[in-house]
Amino acid sequence: MKQDMEKVTWRETWQVFLRSVRLLERYTPGLFLSMAVNAVVSAVTPYAAVIFSARIIDELAGARRADVLWRWVIAAVAVTGALALLQHLAMRWKTAREHTYYYNYNIIYKDKLLGMDYADLEKQETADLLSQIRQNENWAGLGLINIPHFFDALVRGAVGIAGAVVLCAGLFLTPVPAVTGTLGLLDGPVGLLALGLAIAVPTVLASWLQGKVGDVLTSEAMSDEANLGNRIFNAFTSLNAGGETISRALDIRMYGQQALARHYMAGSHTFSADGPYAKLMAGKAGLMRAAAVALSAVTTGAVYLYVCLKAWAGAFGVGTATQYIGAVTALTGGTVALLKELMDLRSTTRYLRRTFQFLDIPNAMYQGSLTTEKRSDRQYDVEFRDVSFRYPGASDWALRHVSVKFKVGKRLAVVGENGSGKTTFIKLLCRLYDPQEGQILLNGIDIRKYDYRDYMDIFSVVFQDFQLMSQPLGANVAGSADYDRERVARALTDAGFGERLASLPEGLDTQLYRDYDGEGVQISGGEAQKIAIARALYKDAPFIVLDEPTAALDPMAEAEIYAQFNEISGDKTAIYISHRLSSCRFCDEILVFDHGRIVQHGDHDGLLSQEGGKYHQLWHAQAQYYDE
Repeated sequence: MKQDMEKVTWRETWQVFLRSVRLLERYTPGLFLSMAVNAVVSAVTPYAAVIFSARIIDELAGARRADVLWRWVIAAVAVTGALALLQHLAMRWKTAREHTYYYNYNIIYKDKLLGMDYADLEKQETADLLSQIRQNENWAGLGLINIPHFFDALVRGAVGIAGAVVLCAGLFLTPVPAVTGTLGLLDGPVGLLALGLAIAVPTVLASWLQGKVGDVLTSEAMSDEANLGNRIFNAFTSLNAGGETISRALDIRMYGQQALARHYMAGSHTFSADGPYAKLMAGKAGLMRAAAVALSAVTTGAVYLYVCLKAWAGAFGVGTATQYIGAVTALTGGTVALLKELMDLRSTTRYLRRTFQFLDIPNAMYQGSLTTEKRSDRQYDVEFRDVSFRYPGASDWALRHVSVKFKVGKRLAVVGENGSGKTTFIKLLCRLYDPQEGQILLNGIDIRKYDYRDYMDIFSVVFQDFQLMSQPLGANVAGSADYDRERVARALTDAGFGERLASLPEGLDTQLYRDYDGEGVQISGGEAQKIAIARALYKDAPFIVLDEPTAALDPMAEAEIYAQFNEISGDKTAIYISHRLSSCRFCDEILVFDHGRIVQHGDHDGLLSQEGGKYHQLWHAQAQYYDE
């Protein structure tokens, strides 16, 4: 994406970073506080050992006073022991929050998907954007998922640097005793400038080189290459390794698709020894990283030389020298690490742009505020008034100038050939989409004025591609872990699943499928349809819609299910959608769709009598499957 390639400023980096922290903290309260406390304790603890070791060594190398040594030893044991306990408690707190975070993290995207307009959810651009986010996270932790790492590293680095500065302050404040010769220059401007340059220049260059390596490895081109490699890996390794799923097993075995998988896996060199990453590390990126390490070694050597010369000149003892060497080494190493993290954070900001582009997808649909009238008689008037609709990005109209008014509380059939607009009609009725032209009215009020969630609650729909969860049977029907068991059992019985329910060893607690339980029950397609219908009945909404959930069955079996459903739907409004007409004879009204328009409207006998009409044509084309 062009936006991802634009230069990232430090201002944008900090703005996006802070927004990310606020977002993640909202989903996992206490995460960053626990990380900050742990980082501070972890950064400070090593310095305690350095300080006490220096004092003890100085005493051993000097006056060797037993009482003083004992005081330092006791203080060292007490302080380091207390810090170790505190560090353990802080780590425990942080680990608990992190485990919660990795669970909650995915909820961020799930909440967005569930909350966005259905029109945006179905867009290919939305799916592509989320796929890119996930792939970048999987291959290199690029994006939101790695923000806790950056936070921890930045706090740890800042505290470590501050502690090192405090500990090595005496290195510059303690003067060299009055001596003749060149060692006196160590305290002068020349010595301090030389030391400053020896520390600053290699440190900045090493950090810059590490950052450039990060930029190269996380560039857009390398990201695309890695994502392609991961797609190939994920798509074909399960086949190649024999880990095929049940849905793929028959095709894989029948057509030997594992050979095709091996072909594509052999042709993917993304992560191989001769792949682009290996070449980068053997060439440009590897040289830059080696140079960064070498520069850090130069800095360490300069520090050692300066400290040793001052100690040689008598500025301080050997114990203090070890303190200063450790402190300055920690300072330079921590500075390099901190600057590298900052550079990596700036590189990651390009990928955070994608994350927030997804999370910032606006909801264009007006949510409304009116409460739908809860009528005890379940009587609702629905009107499509000159409604036209086409799917986002499509040039052809899915529905065009559809006008129909029907008094709900009866049985309505929506029929037509595949692609005629039947399912689109129902999606608009359920307000999964809003029409580009015209209005849909409920009891004379535009449905866009009703509270969106309240309006959705008056519908139960069994779609053609309905899905059941790998969860207990009762929870599947109720859509909740807590439910009215008697109502669920009654809904299953009404849907024709009663006999099968009685045979299940665990009843409503029987696990469906074996994704999470080896003792789970595999159900047939027909049984799944009955469970889906029971789920619609349990919701007890005034509108209940069957959108070709029986399309995989033969016409006679479909007619049987529809006839049974007609008996159990009671006073609910039942809408049947099918390209087959076996379910139409018991309906009060029939809408016949063709190329996005309602071409006929009436009852079965009346429409069948219209020779040359679409309904008459469809009926006789299918007459071989059922008796007139």
